[in-house]
Amino acid sequence: MGFIKKIVVYPDVILLLMKDQKSSILLVDDDLVYRYAATKTIKATGLAGKIEEYSNVTDALNFIKANISNPETLPDVIFLDINMPAMDGWEFIDGFNPIASSVPKKIYIYIVSSSIDKSDISRAREIDIVTDYLIKPVFKERFAEILRSIRL
Repeated sequence: MGFIKKIVVYPDVILLLMKDQKSSILLVDDDLVYRYAATKTIKATGLAGKIEEYSNVTDALNFIKANISNPETLPDVIFLDINMPAMDGWEFIDGFNPIASSVPKKIYIYIVSSSIDKSDISRAREIDIVTDYLIKPVFKERFAEILRSIRL
């Protein structure tokens, strides 16, 4: 017993290690081609770790609910389409909002849509848990900017 004499914690080193971690992503969009292109573009930034993809809101919400007690498996960022069949992105927000306070870490939600309708943009910006509204297509530089900003 007694092999460890002293443990010294350097906050700057811990902070640096945390900042070097890659962000995990949840991509929710019914368009297979968009998911493929977005995944490739996000990976090309070099700032993303695991990218989880769902083609529908129900599966995405079930994933979050099933992993709510395990922050390591939850995404850091959600890129969410609003125009989808069955349940849309607004319904995802409605389903996520009641559990948001139970989520053990901050999840940044970006609505990603081809809609330039001002009412969609205004609606998104009025929702506290939505970080921003992005208009498709989203290019590598914008994904990189987002992923860098959440690491600060």
